[in-house]
Amino acid sequence: MIERFIHHVGIELPSPAETLAETRERLRDKFPRTALRRMTQLGLMLGSALERVVLTPDDALVYASTFAETRALEDFLTGFPSASPLLFQTSIHPGGVQQVLIGRQQPVARLWPLAGRARLVEHALLTALLETSPQVAVAGGEECGTWMLERGMAAPRPFAFALVLTCDAAGAAGRVAFEPAAGADGDCPALEDFARALGERRPLDWNGAGGSWRLEWQ
Repeated sequence: MIERFIHHVGIELPSPAETLAETRERLRDKFPRTALRRMTQLGLMLGSALERVVLTPDDALVYASTFAETRALEDFLTGFPSASPLLFQTSIHPGGVQQVLIGRQQPVARLWPLAGRARLVEHALLTALLETSPQVAVAGGEECGTWMLERGMAAPRPFAFALVLTCDAAGAAGRVAFEPAAGADGDCPALEDFARALGERRPLDWNGAGGSWRLEWQ
């Protein structure tokens, strides 16, 4: 069995109707004013979720998102034939978490940007459990799309999450564990479902990647 212990959980679950302007207003005290104007909605939510996380240059960060900066990509595509190069740059995965790291001038040993759908949570957690860094942050989230949502290429609700995993059980809020086992893969939690489970301190268990997974709380 391999496991890591949870020492921080940060969650952003705003209303699906919340606009970028409203997110900026709600979170404005958490960011320098100059950075606030340039950040995407996902970048702002990730920054809030990671607000109390202290990373060192020896730590690693795993970042998971299926659609990433949806609003910037929508604006870039609708801008043709005079599309903005800045919007294109902003829309590239893993721009959301890079906005946070650059704003803090925070180096990390490794950044693992992951994308996917059905088993994205599993891939992110497995990456974190196999990391050699003593402390690993796992973050992820989505923006709510408009016309891309109608085409199945965006999330229906905005959200972000962050958790910090270490090998130290003392003072931990919970743990993530994987135990190799035979058997067919079961349904892996979707990224938003995983975020909501973190916010509610709700346990999860499923089979996948050649073993059984457990998210447990103290």
